[in-house]
Amino acid sequence: DFLCISLVRGFVQLRYNLGDRTITLQSSQQVATAGHGWHLLQAGRVGNEGYLELDGINVTRAAEPGMKALDTQTEFYVGGVSSLQLVHPLAAGGNPSGFSGCLREAAVNGRELLLSAVGASAGANVGDCDGTACGYSVCGNNGSCRPLPRGFSCSCHHPWAGHSCHDSVHCLHNKCGPQALCLPQPAAASYTCACSLGWAGRFCRSRVSFFVAEFVGDSYIKYRDPLYPKRDLRHSRISLNFSTSQPEGLLAWMGEGQDEDDDFLGIGLAGGRLKVVVNLGERISVPLAHGSLPTCCDRRWHLVTVLQNQTCIKVYLDEELVVFEDIDPHRSYTALNYGGICYLGGFELGRKVSLVTGGLFQQAFVGKLKDVVLFQDSKKVQLMKAEGFNVHSGN
Repeated sequence: DFLCISLVRGFVQLRYNLGDRTITLQSSQQVATAGHGWHLLQAGRVGNEGYLELDGINVTRAAEPGMKALDTQTEFYVGGVSSLQLVHPLAAGGNPSGFSGCLREAAVNGRELLLSAVGASAGANVGDCDGTACGYSVCGNNGSCRPLPRGFSCSCHHPWAGHSCHDSVHCLHNKCGPQALCLPQPAAASYTCACSLGWAGRFCRSRVSFFVAEFVGDSYIKYRDPLYPKRDLRHSRISLNFSTSQPEGLLAWMGEGQDEDDDFLGIGLAGGRLKVVVNLGERISVPLAHGSLPTCCDRRWHLVTVLQNQTCIKVYLDEELVVFEDIDPHRSYTALNYGGICYLGGFELGRKVSLVTGGLFQQAFVGKLKDVVLFQDSKKVQLMKAEGFNVHSGN
């Protein structure tokens, strides 16, 4: 599979292959190559329906029967590749060559790429189009940049400050501990401290240890499975104990949660009842829940176990089988490629559960979790060895 955007004889082309055929879209107008400023390009696909918009003029390709998911395991390249042998012969429509020109404000799925040595994993022979240390958008939040003999200086607008205008004035003199994040509260002209895992207190300066994790609504734990490369992803399993009084909340999410095509297995509450969602490919997200399930927001401890045997899903609630369903009898996709990432309670600060899950779950979890076990591991997940914020001791 591939997706490639390129210039061909002055026209912008979008080419993508989802596994069955190559689809090509081309702009209706040529790109002015000298002295005509910047061009705005938006291109992509929804399923196998493609779109390409250059300077407001749109070209689309209607959806057709066939593959709908882009399955790639390679790096994402901008402007060129480390070796032209990496480019599929059908991706560039001829002999490929590197791009000569300027790029800025590149975004993938709504997330802007940091086109710098800080944001990229590698690169070569990339210069600054501006010609000065200021470049483009060096000063954040509409700050003004002034080149200096050695670097640059930013003039920031209220309420921003710092070397590149990314710091809130409310956090300039914060008392948050070194293992904390300062979160500005402009309405109160103040701030709060978000404590990293293992720290607590108003300023996150008290060490805590726990085996029962308490989530307060803006909490999360992100666990990286060290055994992921050795897992048989056709047969996955996760179990955990939870206690809550809230009818809505995300308990666990096995998946990277970065792209709409990422595989996932999600467990949570909706309307007070257990809800399980699974996507093994092609965005087949099947909610597995029904109204006959008992409510779970009663402050009691409940044990939930989800087993995935290729496309067959079993869900146990308090050791009783409540769901047994084959989500794809055709066996199109049979492995849960979750990237070795398991979120508990929510996602990183600033990432809303409703957006990351595409509305499958509405909010982060408020309550307690313990005894998380992946696959058939003999040991429970060591929560204190993961990363996260705002998680309290529920011991």
